[in-house]
Amino acid sequence: MLGIYFSATGNSRYASEVFLNELDTCAPVIPIGDKNAAQMLKETDEVVFSYPVQYSAVPKIVRDFIERTAPLWQGKRVFVIATMAMFSGDGAGVLARLLKKHGAVITGGLHLQMPDSIADEKVLKRSFEKNKRLVEKARAKAVNAARGIKSGRYPQQGLGVLPRFAGFITQRFWFGHRTLKYYSRGLKVDAQKCVGCGRCACVCPTGNILVQGKAAVGGRKCTVCYSCVNRCPVQAITLLGKEVIEQTAIEKYTD
Repeated sequence: MLGIYFSATGNSRYASEVFLNELDTCAPVIPIGDKNAAQMLKETDEVVFSYPVQYSAVPKIVRDFIERTAPLWQGKRVFVIATMAMFSGDGAGVLARLLKKHGAVITGGLHLQMPDSIADEKVLKRSFEKNKRLVEKARAKAVNAARGIKSGRYPQQGLGVLPRFAGFITQRFWFGHRTLKYYSRGLKVDAQKCVGCGRCACVCPTGNILVQGKAAVGGRKCTVCYSCVNRCPVQAITLLGKEVIEQTAIEKYTD
């Protein structure tokens, strides 16, 4: 068994680690950017794929990974974990359908509500205490799901017709197009705040950020994961909003 994930603020990584620690402690858990991901995927029959939904859709970077490894999914048994800030409808289902196109066998799906990662917008912001309780509930749900699977009961969240309709009508119909391409408008970096530490460049999964002189500069291949915004030590980066409201890296609620 293999755990594989895409995670910006750590929600999906945390979910996959908790889940597999209960289900199969010997299973490795790796990010999709791991240089050995394709080889490890090739050598396993069963996969737990954890990722964060964007507008009830699959982030561009995740779709690109699946397309690059398309032949390797044939016959793989895949359980999908979708992390989300509120409601996605078919978060697990939308990735499941993509994987099924490449021959994967979907065993089940699980939805976990986690702290919102969009750090520069007030929408969906919660208090520290509420976010901590949210993470605790997600942990308990993941553990219970893994125990159920040991007994042969696979959760099927987000895999039916009704969840698919809900995901489409509430989000994908209006905003789904935003995940079809990389965001090219660029990051907004406050040069007065930026100290040129390079942390944003290190955590960017697409290599979209460079440090030039004493400030970071964003390119045109942003997957809107908010990793840089949430990891910047001086809150110098914004993306969709104008200022950082709250940074919500998972360590804030688990340490």
